[in-house]
Amino acid sequence: MGMRILVIGGGGREHALVWKIAQSPLVTKIFCAPGNAGIAQLAECVTLDILDLEAVANFAEGQSIDLTVVGPEAPLTAGIVDKFEARGLPIFGPSTDPARIEGSKVFAKKLMQTSGIPTAQFWICDSATVANARIHDHYQAQGAAARIVIKADGLAAGKGVIVAASEDEAKAAVHSMMTERIFGASGDHVIVEECLVGEEVSIMAITDGETLVPLLPAQDHKRIFDDDLGPNTGGMGAYSPMPLIAPEVAEEALERVLKPAIAAIRGLGIPYQGILYAGIIVTAEGIKCIEFNCRLGDPETQTVLPLLASDIVPLLTGALDGTLDSAKAEWRDQASVCVVAASGGYPGDYVNGKPITGLEQAAQSAGCLVFHAGTRFDQGGTVTNGGRVLSVTGVAATLLDAAASAYAGLSHIQFEGIHFRRDIAARGLRVQSV
Repeated sequence: MGMRILVIGGGGREHALVWKIAQSPLVTKIFCAPGNAGIAQLAECVTLDILDLEAVANFAEGQSIDLTVVGPEAPLTAGIVDKFEARGLPIFGPSTDPARIEGSKVFAKKLMQTSGIPTAQFWICDSATVANARIHDHYQAQGAAARIVIKADGLAAGKGVIVAASEDEAKAAVHSMMTERIFGASGDHVIVEECLVGEEVSIMAITDGETLVPLLPAQDHKRIFDDDLGPNTGGMGAYSPMPLIAPEVAEEALERVLKPAIAAIRGLGIPYQGILYAGIIVTAEGIKCIEFNCRLGDPETQTVLPLLASDIVPLLTGALDGTLDSAKAEWRDQASVCVVAASGGYPGDYVNGKPITGLEQAAQSAGCLVFHAGTRFDQGGTVTNGGRVLSVTGVAATLLDAAASAYAGLSHIQFEGIHFRRDIAARGLRVQSV
């Protein structure tokens, strides 16, 4: 009898995970909590509060789930893995202690420092007064044209990082985080950090605490508008592979960033099992680690998994039973480009419930995959139900053709206020055209 799998989450990343898991001959049934309108075509969606860990564990036990795969960071940092493991329920993801590598930027920075992982110069600040003093010193030393990064310590839905272009802007970010508490307890501490310049790349790997199986590098586009303008978002698109960086950069990131991090966490007494994601920047001085995440990236997952030719399930189970050294990932010799269609107003206020048209035409477009994120069924149709609504991925032999496939598919899709960037993968394409 085949495996019964539960996927936790309801975004584009989880739709891509369900889509890939559904291709495995090892699997006979997939559940997803809470899922979305697209996931419902592949899995049985379950209305569960994914932060009600007892309820999720009860469901997994009651349904004889063979493997639970966690998508978002919030259940991981809340302790879902610890809860499942205490009840003998197999689950893919790091337990609470190692998940602090994403849940606390202070923890991650200290880990980088003690492990010799290259990163930006930084200062951990426990009050607005201390943070403002560090900011002032930085601008005194670097001049008024300098930039500086302010980071909330804890989870902030991908929006807790402010790249400030002036001393006043940096102090305003500190005020909003530490005094106005816009991110709640995540503002107890902030990190004031030098602003690094270079190409960013997302390096993700599956690990059992010893072995790492790297996924293809991808580049995310965080800003809301073309040319990387406007505020940061959860991610407006991604592409892979990355012609901007040499192949040896990814290997260097594995050796100098991911492996030391895994070894350091193993040294703390709880092996890291699941996904480790390193945000890397290639600077004039070499690679540096910007941040770690304890789960797959979104939208990087929607661009990387369509390029995975081999079965993902043995990689997931191998991370749990320690057999990852005998598993391997095989990749298609293709390129993919993922473009996110967002609600008007995102990452600020937006209105849900807008009818979506053109989904079938987009899915039938050559080389196009449509992953749902913020969607739900309403009166027989699909409507918007979130800031990031859809991830439209084009897959083709070249990056140029993959981008063309994504945008051709997206041209069929309409909903009131739809917004998407029109320059996803443009930097990579410029390099290829030189």
